[in-house]
Amino acid sequence: MSSIKQFQVTFDCAEPERVARFWCEVLGYVILPPAGFDTWEEFDRSQSAEEQGSWCACSDPSGVGPRLFFQRVPEGKVVKNRVHLDVRVGTGLVGEERLAVLEAECARLLPLGAMRVRLLYDGNDSCIVMQDVEGNEFCVD
Repeated sequence: MSSIKQFQVTFDCAEPERVARFWCEVLGYVILPPAGFDTWEEFDRSQSAEEQGSWCACSDPSGVGPRLFFQRVPEGKVVKNRVHLDVRVGTGLVGEERLAVLEAECARLLPLGAMRVRLLYDGNDSCIVMQDVEGNEFCVD
Protein backbone atom coordinates (compact mmCIF):
# COMPACT_ATOMS: atom_id res chain seq x y z
CA MET A 1 0.00 0.00 0.00
CA SER A 2 1.40 3.39 -0.93
CA SER A 3 1.14 6.35 1.39
CA ILE A 4 0.31 9.92 0.47
CA LYS A 5 3.34 12.13 0.88
CA GLN A 6 1.87 15.56 0.13
CA PHE A 7 -1.46 17.26 -0.42
CA GLN A 8 -2.66 20.73 -1.23
CA VAL A 9 -5.82 22.55 -0.22
CA THR A 10 -7.64 24.22 -3.12
CA PHE A 11 -9.90 27.25 -2.75
CA ASP A 12 -12.48 28.26 -5.35
CA CYS A 13 -12.65 32.05 -5.32
CA ALA A 14 -13.24 35.21 -7.34
CA GLU A 15 -9.84 36.84 -6.75
CA PRO A 16 -7.12 34.19 -6.35
CA GLU A 17 -4.22 36.53 -5.61
CA ARG A 18 -6.18 38.52 -3.02
CA VAL A 19 -7.28 35.38 -1.18
CA ALA A 20 -3.77 33.88 -1.42
CA ARG A 21 -2.21 37.01 0.07
CA PHE A 22 -4.74 36.92 2.93
CA TRP A 23 -3.79 33.33 3.78
CA CYS A 24 -0.08 34.16 3.51
CA GLU A 25 -0.59 36.75 6.25
CA VAL A 26 -2.67 34.38 8.39
CA LEU A 27 -0.28 31.43 8.17
CA GLY A 28 3.13 32.99 7.46
CA TYR A 29 3.12 31.42 3.99
CA VAL A 30 4.76 32.82 0.86
CA ILE A 31 3.47 33.15 -2.70
CA LEU A 32 5.15 30.64 -4.98
CA PRO A 33 5.13 31.02 -8.77
CA PRO A 34 4.30 28.08 -11.04
CA ALA A 35 7.14 25.79 -12.12
CA GLY A 36 9.17 27.35 -14.92
CA PHE A 37 8.24 30.95 -14.03
CA ASP A 38 9.84 33.50 -11.72
CA THR A 39 6.54 35.19 -10.80
CA TRP A 40 2.79 34.78 -11.23
CA GLU A 41 2.87 37.94 -13.37
CA GLU A 42 5.28 36.23 -15.77
CA PHE A 43 3.03 33.16 -15.81
CA ASP A 44 -0.03 35.36 -16.49
CA ARG A 45 1.68 36.94 -19.51
CA SER A 46 1.93 33.45 -21.01
CA GLN A 47 -1.84 32.94 -20.66
CA SER A 48 -4.74 34.23 -22.74
CA ALA A 49 -6.32 37.47 -21.53
CA GLU A 50 -9.36 35.67 -20.08
CA GLU A 51 -7.16 33.19 -18.17
CA GLN A 52 -4.85 35.81 -16.61
CA GLY A 53 -5.22 36.06 -12.85
CA SER A 54 -7.08 32.75 -12.67
CA TRP A 55 -4.69 31.03 -10.27
CA CYS A 56 -2.33 31.68 -7.40
CA ALA A 57 -0.57 29.45 -4.88
CA CYS A 58 1.31 29.79 -1.63
CA SER A 59 3.18 27.46 0.63
CA ASP A 60 4.76 27.09 4.02
CA PRO A 61 8.38 28.30 3.75
CA SER A 62 9.41 25.61 6.26
CA GLY A 63 7.92 22.91 4.02
CA VAL A 64 5.78 21.49 6.82
CA GLY A 65 2.29 22.73 5.94
CA PRO A 66 0.35 21.92 2.77
CA ARG A 67 0.46 24.07 -0.35
CA LEU A 68 -2.62 26.25 -0.80
CA PHE A 69 -3.93 26.71 -4.34
CA PHE A 70 -6.49 29.34 -5.35
CA GLN A 71 -8.49 29.11 -8.57
CA ARG A 72 -10.94 31.58 -10.02
CA VAL A 73 -14.47 30.29 -10.53
CA PRO A 74 -17.38 32.21 -12.06
CA GLU A 75 -19.91 31.55 -9.30
CA GLY A 76 -19.84 33.12 -5.86
CA LYS A 77 -19.95 31.25 -2.58
CA VAL A 78 -23.55 30.52 -1.61
CA VAL A 79 -23.47 27.90 1.16
CA LYS A 80 -21.32 26.86 4.11
CA ASN A 81 -17.97 25.25 3.27
CA ARG A 82 -17.93 21.46 3.37
CA VAL A 83 -14.24 21.62 4.36
CA HIS A 84 -12.52 24.40 6.27
CA LEU A 85 -9.13 25.21 7.78
CA ASP A 86 -8.53 25.38 11.51
CA VAL A 87 -5.82 27.89 12.40
CA ARG A 88 -4.33 26.16 15.46
CA VAL A 89 -3.07 28.79 17.89
CA GLY A 90 -4.46 27.45 21.17
CA THR A 91 -3.22 23.87 21.08
CA GLY A 92 -2.80 22.51 24.61
CA LEU A 93 -4.49 25.48 26.29
CA VAL A 94 -7.85 25.42 28.07
CA GLY A 95 -10.30 27.82 29.66
CA GLU A 96 -9.56 31.53 29.91
CA GLU A 97 -5.92 31.09 28.85
CA ARG A 98 -7.01 29.43 25.59
CA LEU A 99 -9.73 32.00 25.00
CA ALA A 100 -7.26 34.89 25.42
CA VAL A 101 -4.91 33.40 22.80
CA LEU A 102 -7.78 32.85 20.36
CA GLU A 103 -9.10 36.38 20.88
CA ALA A 104 -5.63 37.83 20.26
CA GLU A 105 -5.34 35.91 16.98
CA CYS A 106 -8.83 37.00 15.97
CA ALA A 107 -7.87 40.63 16.64
CA ARG A 108 -4.78 40.19 14.44
CA LEU A 109 -6.81 38.79 11.55
CA LEU A 110 -9.62 41.36 11.51
CA PRO A 111 -7.49 44.17 9.97
CA LEU A 112 -6.40 41.72 7.24
CA GLY A 113 -10.01 41.47 6.08
CA ALA A 114 -11.24 38.51 8.13
CA MET A 115 -14.67 38.66 9.69
CA ARG A 116 -15.62 37.21 13.06
CA VAL A 117 -18.74 35.03 12.88
CA ARG A 118 -19.15 33.59 16.37
CA LEU A 119 -17.39 32.26 19.46
CA LEU A 120 -17.93 28.65 20.44
CA TYR A 121 -17.03 28.33 24.15
CA ASP A 122 -18.06 25.80 26.77
CA GLY A 123 -15.93 27.07 29.66
CA ASN A 124 -12.98 24.82 28.82
CA ASP A 125 -12.73 24.36 25.07
CA SER A 126 -13.26 27.11 22.55
CA CYS A 127 -12.85 28.21 18.96
CA ILE A 128 -13.75 31.32 16.99
CA VAL A 129 -15.53 30.83 13.67
CA MET A 130 -14.36 33.41 11.14
CA GLN A 131 -14.54 34.13 7.41
CA ASP A 132 -11.71 35.04 5.04
CA VAL A 133 -11.81 37.94 2.57
CA GLU A 134 -14.25 36.07 0.29
CA GLY A 135 -16.47 34.59 3.00
CA ASN A 136 -14.87 31.15 3.31
CA GLU A 137 -15.30 29.89 6.86
CA PHE A 138 -12.35 28.92 9.01
CA CYS A 139 -11.81 28.47 12.73
CA VAL A 140 -9.27 30.00 15.04
CA ASP A 141 -8.71 26.99 17.24
